[in-house]
Amino acid sequence: MSNLQTYFQYNFVIYALIVGVLIALCASLLGVTLVLKRYSFIGDGLSHVAFGAMAVAAVLKITSTNIIVMPVTILVAVLLLRNGSKAMLKGDAAIAMLSVTSLAFGYMLMNKLPTSANVSGDVCSTLFGSLSILTLDHTEVMVCIVLSVIVIATYVFLYNKIFAVTFDETFCRATGVPASRYNFLIAVIIAIIIVLGMNLVGSLLISALIVFPSLAAMRVSGTFKGVVILSVIFSVICSFVGMLISMVASTPVGATIVAMDLLCFIISWLVGRFIIKLD
Repeated sequence: MSNLQTYFQYNFVIYALIVGVLIALCASLLGVTLVLKRYSFIGDGLSHVAFGAMAVAAVLKITSTNIIVMPVTILVAVLLLRNGSKAMLKGDAAIAMLSVTSLAFGYMLMNKLPTSANVSGDVCSTLFGSLSILTLDHTEVMVCIVLSVIVIATYVFLYNKIFAVTFDETFCRATGVPASRYNFLIAVIIAIIIVLGMNLVGSLLISALIVFPSLAAMRVSGTFKGVVILSVIFSVICSFVGMLISMVASTPVGATIVAMDLLCFIISWLVGRFIIKLD
């Protein structure tokens, strides 16, 4: 506790916790929709695309990598989801191909055109997360806050439409709801979340923020709204506690958060089994 009190005296620690909680919150909101629509793997694929784009930005010595990473990730997300449920016929293969290709391209580029003497360290930090979350400045924190507020407000305002598109796109189209537009919106939002989350857990672990809280919430709740609320609670708590443990125990930030998410899922599964037995 004394160590934690010492850490909380520094602004960079407060910034890291704020950004971590906001990213976890946003990821858990969209994670429910992606899991139910069976798009869970898209988070992993897009994170690898973002890694490839980040490698290009690093080689070009672009200070603000989001100038390249954000548009590229959004474009790929839109292309993957543009046909709604029909895209899933080819979606798994497309995501797998993009994922592996982007990962290989990014590593090859960074290996052949290194931007530092420790290429392996840079790649490992990008893939599995690093302490860069603790070096955020005021501007970066404000950008994250603004984008997070936009994501949350959009989700709340369009909750009913997203709910409808999540469960039955055909019915939505039959009733005049433009399902393709909402799929486009979901693609843009999830791409933004993935780019923001890479600083927290790395490109290989970002899927955990999207999938684990949703799956854990589904073990103990049977309604869409209940799953969304529990998913947010689980995700925020796991990220917050994971970051605190990482600071105190000097463990990798991303891996520690994922470990907390896994623990939360196991506990939720056990609680869900207990509830079923009582019924």
